[in-house]
Amino acid sequence: MRFKELVFSKATIPALLAGVAGVLVVLYAWQLPPFTSSVQSTNNAYVKGQVTILAPQLAGYVVQVPVTDYLEVRKGDLLVQLDDRIYQQQLAQAKATLAQQKSALANYDANYAAKQSSVELAQAQLTSADAALEKAQRDAGRNSSLLKSGIAAQSSADQANAALAQAEAGVTQGKASVAIAEQNLALVEAGKPGLEAAVQGAEAAVHLAEINLSNTRIVAPVDGRLGEVTARIGQFVSVGTQLTSVTPEKTWVIANFKETQLANIEIGQEASFTVDALNAGKLVGHISEISPAAGSEFSVLKPDNATGNFTKVAQRIPVRIEIDPGQPLAQRLLPGMSVEVSVDTAVTRS
Repeated sequence: MRFKELVFSKATIPALLAGVAGVLVVLYAWQLPPFTSSVQSTNNAYVKGQVTILAPQLAGYVVQVPVTDYLEVRKGDLLVQLDDRIYQQQLAQAKATLAQQKSALANYDANYAAKQSSVELAQAQLTSADAALEKAQRDAGRNSSLLKSGIAAQSSADQANAALAQAEAGVTQGKASVAIAEQNLALVEAGKPGLEAAVQGAEAAVHLAEINLSNTRIVAPVDGRLGEVTARIGQFVSVGTQLTSVTPEKTWVIANFKETQLANIEIGQEASFTVDALNAGKLVGHISEISPAAGSEFSVLKPDNATGNFTKVAQRIPVRIEIDPGQPLAQRLLPGMSVEVSVDTAVTRS
């Protein structure tokens, strides 16, 4: 009986030790007591950068590609030139139309001045007719008095009355001439907004033609390095065809921490990370932003946990880490590189 107890105890001791070791490993892996630590780490982290995909806004044939893959470029450098002959002619046509519309607007001033002079002339003629009417009225009045007294002859009175009637007709004609001249002037004035609008439309057409012409030149929007250049001379490209990409030098790190690690992670804390591609070279930075939502919330197909069986999975929260300046290795970082990030939550960056 004692032999069996001894054998049983010797057999269970290794099993118990293995079980304890397994539990300790799990506790350490999950950073549970007694292995809790203020340092939070993750290998779900990558170098990020602003990769800009370049595509044409116009369709056309590629006539020039002065760059090659992975070339370093400066802002404004020509990357791809499209055939611009059609757009050159469109610009010339728009400029000719603009010159025509400006000429029509310039003629307005001369036409307006002429119509204004016509109004002034008609008004002067009306003034003269008013003076003639006044004189004819006085002559007719005097002849009427002389005729009653027997001094003047009837013929003189008749002539005075005829002159009065002619003067009245002259005033009526003068008023009509003034009205016509003013209407002609108003018509000229009414045409000015249309002429000005035509000039503005022609100017807009010129600007649009200039924009289209400039869009035949695909240039670097920022300083950086090119990706693969897929444009080829003689190739017909349509709107949105990917030609190449530009990646600026500025990079940062996105670390996807588990939600259980975020309790003490704050903006401003120092973060260190190693880069797999640089022989685990170490760099430092600081937390600049914490995502407002878990990464799953930004996915196209969001998980629906309200149906079917449910298995709880710790969500990942993206954290942005700005790289501190003055580190030689930082110049060798490329977007997409894998890194391992550690943050000591017990230390707050001042």
